[in-house]
Amino acid sequence: MPTAITSAQNSRIKDLLKLGKHNERESRKVTIVEGERECNHALQAGIIPIEAYICVSLLNLDGLTLVEQLSRLEAKRQTQLFEVTPEIFAKIAYRGDSGGILLVIPYLQYRLRDFNPPNPAFITVIEGVEKPGNLGAILRTADAAGVQAVIVTAGGTDIHNPNVVRASLGALFTQPVLESPIDETIRWLQQRQIQIVAATPEGSQLYTTVDYTLPSAVVMGSEAHGLSAAWRAAATTLVNIPMLGAMDSLNLSISSALILYEVVRQRTR
Repeated sequence: MPTAITSAQNSRIKDLLKLGKHNERESRKVTIVEGERECNHALQAGIIPIEAYICVSLLNLDGLTLVEQLSRLEAKRQTQLFEVTPEIFAKIAYRGDSGGILLVIPYLQYRLRDFNPPNPAFITVIEGVEKPGNLGAILRTADAAGVQAVIVTAGGTDIHNPNVVRASLGALFTQPVLESPIDETIRWLQQRQIQIVAATPEGSQLYTTVDYTLPSAVVMGSEAHGLSAAWRAAATTLVNIPMLGAMDSLNLSISSALILYEVVRQRTR
C-alpha cells in the first residue's frame, strides 16, 4: 500500500523539489520522470524507480495499470510508493498534464565501451547541445528513425534534465543514450570503422550525397558554436544543409531530423 503524504512540508516533498537543480541531481545521481507515457517507457526499459508519487484522482485507466506495476515493485521492496494530494502533485510536477504519476529514477548506466552496435551501425552524436528541449526532440526523432544509440559529447545540458525526458516523450529510455568525451567517442567510432558524417555550414558536400548504407555516425554541433575543430578534423565527410533564404541556420533538432531521415530513406528504398 502506498504511504500517504498530505503536507507540502513533508521532508520527501522538499527533497523532491530540490531535484530541479542540476547539482542536486548530480550529487544524488537520480532524476525525475513524469507523465504516463514517459513513465511507461521507463518501466518498459526495465528501470526500477527508487520512489514513485501518485495522485489517484488524476489517473486514467492506463495510469492505473502503471500503478499496478509500481505496486508490485513496492511489494518486492524495490520501489517506495507514495500517494499525494492534487495540491501536492501540482507542486512537484513540472507540467500540468502529468497524468498523476511521477517517478524518481537512478541515472542511466550506459557506457560507450560496453555498446556494440548492429551492422550497419546507425549512430547519432550531438556535441555541446545547450537546450534540453532540442536534445529531447532529437531523441524522439532518433527513436522514430531507428537510431541505435545517441552519444552526447561536451554537453551544455545533461541528459538527465527532467525537461529532456519531457521533450523526448520518454525516448530517453527507448535507445541507449550516453555521455562520452569527444576523444573517446572519436576513437570508438574509428576503431569500428564507422564513417563520421559531420554537419557544418562549411561542409563541401550536400548531406544527401553521402552513402549512408555504410556504417554511419551523424554528428551535429551545438546551437551556438557548431562543431569543434576536433570533430571537423576527425570527420570522414563534412556535409551541409542548403540554406536558400535569408536565414543562415536551422534549429538543431530540425537539422538532425533531415539527415537522420536521409539515412532512413537510403536504407529503406
